[in-house]
Amino acid sequence: RTTIRTNPLKPRRKELAAQLISRGMNLDPIDKWSAVGLVIYDSTVPIGATPEYLAGHYMLQSASSFLPCIALAPQEQEKVLDMCASPGGKSTYLAAMMKNTGVLFSNDANPKRLKSLAANIQRMGVRNSVVTNYDGRVYPSVSASFDRVLLDAPCSGLGVISKDPSVRLQKDEGDISRCSALQKELILAAIDSVDARSKTGGYIVFSTCTITVEENEATIDYALKRRHVKLVETGLDFGVPGFARFRGKNFHPSLNLTRRFYPHVHNMDGFFVAKLKKLSNVKGPKPVPDGVKDKTKGGDVEDAVSEDEDMEEVEGEESGEEGESG
Repeated sequence: RTTIRTNPLKPRRKELAAQLISRGMNLDPIDKWSAVGLVIYDSTVPIGATPEYLAGHYMLQSASSFLPCIALAPQEQEKVLDMCASPGGKSTYLAAMMKNTGVLFSNDANPKRLKSLAANIQRMGVRNSVVTNYDGRVYPSVSASFDRVLLDAPCSGLGVISKDPSVRLQKDEGDISRCSALQKELILAAIDSVDARSKTGGYIVFSTCTITVEENEATIDYALKRRHVKLVETGLDFGVPGFARFRGKNFHPSLNLTRRFYPHVHNMDGFFVAKLKKLSNVKGPKPVPDGVKDKTKGGDVEDAVSEDEDMEEVEGEESGEEGESG
């Protein structure tokens, strides 16, 4: 089975489905949580070579990669960054959600991947995108005024083993450690690229296609300790809550607001999604109120304000955030 995402900038899903069925495809809507997905069970024609595909009516894209875009929920006229954009599935979805307004920066650090990124952006009829080629870690020096940032971070890819069993033999603990270290640098850069004063945004979505705690909850917990941000609801009404505790490690209790997706439970690639709200443009951890003693480790103030206060902030944000994401 193959998943495609229909292009909201082109014909509607119902019309496209009828066209593809007439070409010999056996398909169904993906599920009630997505208004743009179709699952193709079999086809008598190449799925990636139909006139509709070449005209940008749909994108070959896994269902799990819809999720971070839905969580980010970009609004019209916003300034948005897709930090690791190639080959463009998420960027073109974000542009469609923005209705081709505002400006979308589609970035990738690998110059060899820019060709496919730019080609997909053009094919899908995106007109509000700028393609850039920067290491994501330096993006705050390029611009720190984004309303929202999507970081679909480089990872070990262990969530796609059900689709590509060779991944299990190609990866080891060293790969996980290297990916985790890179992700920690990238997520701080993603946070620093967002303007906390944004009237409509101030959000960062972090996602991976892996299920390891080191590359998911541990990375988010790292960011919570080093930047003035908090976790908020993802806006996704399914998935399993992330771990607040795992094998003796205790993370911030708000980690249960993140979402995990498993192949054997949700019938899609293993995936992780977290949504952060930036509270201040001051680099570093949460500003410490007067009279509160700093607990500094390596220059970072940790747990200076009680976890209870953090949770009160999260709970106060949830009601408004759910309305905006829905």
